[in-house]
Amino acid sequence: MGDKPGHEVARQEAFEEAGVVGEAEMQPAGHYSYGKFIDHGVAVPCRVQVHALKVTSMLDDFKEKGKRALEWVTPEIAEARVQEAELKQLIHRFSERFATTTD
Repeated sequence: MGDKPGHEVARQEAFEEAGVVGEAEMQPAGHYSYGKFIDHGVAVPCRVQVHALKVTSMLDDFKEKGKRALEWVTPEIAEARVQEAELKQLIHRFSERFATTTD
């Protein structure tokens, strides 16, 4: 997305793809790699920079509405659903970072 810093790209992608409004942390939470399948089943290696985003609101209407199923889940469920080992680790670390104790 041009010359935008990574955290701004993450914020914009969350807005366009899920109608999520919020502020992304400037420092990446991490990275993960996967193969993105394009025409004729060719896998292109991709490296994704991940930023934590503090959600302030959600919109009912947004650019890519209907292209994906949206669902809020616990970090444990998210971790179980993803295939990429690096992304599983990121979700786990994120969950630990924001865990609260009830002592």
